[in-house]
Amino acid sequence: MRIDFHTHGKWTKQTEFSLPYFEEMIENARDAGLNATALTEHFNTHHFYDVMQTLDAKYPYIGDHYDVDGFKIFTGIEIDVKEGGHILFIGPRTSIQDIRSKLDDYTEKNHFIPFSELMKLAKGHPLLKIGAHPLRDSNPLTELNLEQLSQLDAFDLNGRDLFRQGFEQTQINVAKFAENVGKPVVCGSDTHLPIQFGAVFNDFDQDCQTALELKAAIKERAYRVGISPVLKTRVGAADMLKEVWKKNKDNHSLTSV
Repeated sequence: MRIDFHTHGKWTKQTEFSLPYFEEMIENARDAGLNATALTEHFNTHHFYDVMQTLDAKYPYIGDHYDVDGFKIFTGIEIDVKEGGHILFIGPRTSIQDIRSKLDDYTEKNHFIPFSELMKLAKGHPLLKIGAHPLRDSNPLTELNLEQLSQLDAFDLNGRDLFRQGFEQTQINVAKFAENVGKPVVCGSDTHLPIQFGAVFNDFDQDCQTALELKAAIKERAYRVGISPVLKTRVGAADMLKEVWKKNKDNHSLTSV
């Protein structure tokens, strides 16, 4: 099974969820050699619940994933914490929805949930817990102590960070960070666009149906991480498209005033 652990189904947090756009993303992921992803939408994205409600209406849900014509979409969420950094939860849709329902008071930047409180919300849920882009310049996990970091199952070698912060040094730094905590590293593209799929991936020895099966395989190191030789092209093109969109959006806002 080849999976990407950190993906988004929307162009931006502000946009509505579009099923045709999402399906285009999955076809691109399939073309890039993947057969599974974790859909880790931002917890404070616009109309968070619409994503799963829309998928519920079209695709069967088996284990902890949607089956899109044989392509697995594991349900998840990306959550900002008060100390800085983001945490990925992957698990049953009921668990993801329950945790999200308890975060309504924590959606604004100056009021994000403390890490310890988030872990309390996660308790009792069968989740795979990943520290997203742990050494990202703008939002690292370095303010969390060793005891806190040890509550996670793995750390994210992030496609965007590999592109922006350098291949070799990012790999070395993240590997060392994870080793100090005693946890493994998995790859996530952090994509919001179809073209970015396949930039990084994880090849598992077995086919997994649930988050706990993924978690067990990661703990046993029964997988290999992969980085595409065209990562710079995929991530660079995605970044360029987002910059063009932002400029057009800003120009439109100015001309509308």
